[in-house]
Amino acid sequence: MEAVLGAAGVLEAQPRGFFAADLPQPTGAVASVAETPEAFPSLPAIPSATNAGQRQFAPAAPSISPVAPSIGDVLSLLARVPVPADGAGMNEQIRGLEDLKCLAGARQADTAVAFDLQQRREQAAAGVPANEQGAGVAAQIALARRESPAKGSRLLGLAKTLPGMPHTFAAFRSGLLNEWRVTLVVKETICLSPEDRAGVDEELAADTGALDGMGDKAVIAAVRAAAYRRDPASVAKRAARAVGERCVSLRPAPDTMAYLTALLPVAQGVAAYAALAKDADDAARLAGDDRSRGQVMADTLVERVTGTPGGINGVEIQLVMTDRTLLQADAEPARLPGYGTIPAAWARELTLTNPPTTRTPATASDAGPGHAGPDETVSDARVSAADPEEHTGLETQELNLWVRRLYTAPGTNELVAMDSKARIFPAGLKRFLQIRDDTCRTPYCDAPIRHHDHITAWHNGGPTTAVNGQGLCEACNHTKETRGWTAKPVPGPRHTVTTTTPTGHTYHSTAPPLPGAPVRGAPVHNQAVRPFSGTPPILGACHPLRS
Repeated sequence: MEAVLGAAGVLEAQPRGFFAADLPQPTGAVASVAETPEAFPSLPAIPSATNAGQRQFAPAAPSISPVAPSIGDVLSLLARVPVPADGAGMNEQIRGLEDLKCLAGARQADTAVAFDLQQRREQAAAGVPANEQGAGVAAQIALARRESPAKGSRLLGLAKTLPGMPHTFAAFRSGLLNEWRVTLVVKETICLSPEDRAGVDEELAADTGALDGMGDKAVIAAVRAAAYRRDPASVAKRAARAVGERCVSLRPAPDTMAYLTALLPVAQGVAAYAALAKDADDAARLAGDDRSRGQVMADTLVERVTGTPGGINGVEIQLVMTDRTLLQADAEPARLPGYGTIPAAWARELTLTNPPTTRTPATASDAGPGHAGPDETVSDARVSAADPEEHTGLETQELNLWVRRLYTAPGTNELVAMDSKARIFPAGLKRFLQIRDDTCRTPYCDAPIRHHDHITAWHNGGPTTAVNGQGLCEACNHTKETRGWTAKPVPGPRHTVTTTTPTGHTYHSTAPPLPGAPVRGAPVHNQAVRPFSGTPPILGACHPLRS
């Protein structure tokens, strides 16, 4: 596991909806889109690059119908544009398509503001309290844009801020700033009052090309300096509030590695890094330690955080694999919750052997056999670790693992369902949903499961069953309960949920395939291995026990 300590904030680390938090809600007409050239009288005018590097709007294409064109018309026209024959023409087309993306992004922002206002008016007419109006709007935008709910909230906040920054918005429309750099400009000024934010926008005048050629860091520096000149107190208050956003996150990295990131105040981040660096420099002077400086820092971080040499401290990891992968050296990949798919060989090494480490992997856990919930149809079997002498020259200790067998239905490979008469999902059924769903079931949302939800609400007669249950993050569960949202389980090869939004759009969410599920067109590995007869078990939820 690779550990990264970051002292500076990143956009993704901001709380959900950080743009919209300080903005007044719209009360009047939305911003006019007539500022865009031609305002789509026939087809949108596409910005093009000139030799001087400045952009100007090309004349609109001839009208293809007597009425305003639809997005489908625009897409159809774009699909007919040929690829140029020469390199210069290809380069110009790439530039023009980038400008087109910016123009489309600006139009998305216009439409998002209009949609937010329309939804609020509908909610007000339906008697929704003022402080609850707007709920679920960002989630609908996220689904329409195939983004996570968290990003949908940020995109809506961005769209509602841009009308107050006309120069930045114009630069966005013309392609001088792409959506990410526009986001950076707004992010660095969101702590200011609308008047000061407009002043920064006027000072930077991004639509004149003042920021053209700047990279992300240069844009941030220029905007931050202008914001500080306008209102030093607000910038200082923002820095003080940022301390409250400190957090630790984990995300996958290639080759069964992971990034462990800490968002810390700069003094703490620098101090932690310096302490790790000092230990690494001291270790470099020890005879016989052939680890690199970075390896020593990573090992020291894991040991100090877990309190255990090697980092194995008995935490349940819920590794899911087929019986054939575990016991018959099959090549079917396993799944590690919180990370994703991992190679079969690595899963077997993690499960059946001691991990190669220069420290003693001591283990501790209070878990034991038979700790399943009252409605859990699982059984436990003990698996011992391999001979510790297998890793010659390393201090190792035998690990004891518990393997929980979960059974799947023939053909579909779907986990065998479990039911409960209780309103609250029991522990065993919660674990079942965690293994089946892996992450939040809302389309495009990768957040960890925090709530175990009745798809059809309990108060509407929905039973506490695996079929009527799904794993959701906290935000998506709250969104699902807002006015106009409905969900229901539907038949399918795997557990499937259909969600309908207040506008009538439907979205389908299917549980991810478990290891061993048949995949159309996938190569068949290990032909010499004969699968078990009957229903194959899925082995999962492996965790070390105190030896």
